[in-house]
Amino acid sequence: MEREFTGRVAVVTGAAQGIGRASSKCLARGGARVWLLDRDTVAGNELVSDIHGEGGDAEFIETELGDALSVTAAFDQILRTDEGIDLLHNNAGIQRYGTVVETTEEMWDEVFRVNVKSAYLVCHHAVPLMQTRGGGSIVLTSSVQAYATQSRVVAYAGSKGALTTMTMAMALDHAKERIRVNAVAPGSVDTPMLQSSAELFQPSDPQSLLDRWGSGHPVGRLATPDEVAEVVMFLLSDRASFVTGTTVRVDGGLLSQIGVPLP
Repeated sequence: MEREFTGRVAVVTGAAQGIGRASSKCLARGGARVWLLDRDTVAGNELVSDIHGEGGDAEFIETELGDALSVTAAFDQILRTDEGIDLLHNNAGIQRYGTVVETTEEMWDEVFRVNVKSAYLVCHHAVPLMQTRGGGSIVLTSSVQAYATQSRVVAYAGSKGALTTMTMAMALDHAKERIRVNAVAPGSVDTPMLQSSAELFQPSDPQSLLDRWGSGHPVGRLATPDEVAEVVMFLLSDRASFVTGTTVRVDGGLLSQIGVPLP
């Protein structure tokens, strides 16, 4: 039986860890040739080895995703092998904490450079390469914090709100070109980024804080990266052929609740 992404060329940003890593492996298992863009060279090359070990096809390009020259160089390298791309998971992201008063200009610019500018730069190059293929599918990684936030996440929440509205704008712009654009909005996911946050706030026992964050979801736990990646795969696939301009919450019911559950 043919795998659903056989013959497709895919790009994943922020591919080396967490959701991006899970998404990259799912795409490769589905038969895609996957270009892995990330600044973490060690983890990126380890992922290539893992994918090759499973019989998949992947290449890593060290990329500073918020830098225009670095992104341009990455796509130049892709074009030396492939004439276009079909699938894109824009996943690169960072978290920084602070109120609008505590957040420095440097922190703000860093978050928006990695979370938002990188999505613009990558789509700026990817969309024309999808046009040459007669269509394609893009998924951005937003967050539940585009809709409801914690305290002291003003830069992160603002960046994720930007990605959600960018998703709708790009979907409208490119629908007639058969390019679909959607997003996922995860709740708390058991990734290295979340683990770093737990270590920041509770260095003596980060696991108990992760457990507490997980218990805040109605399903009672954190998501796994694979659970988010499976939704990304659906949105990238032809199974979602009439889905564009939407953001799918992958949040274990988090945004469906109001306050503290009744006893």
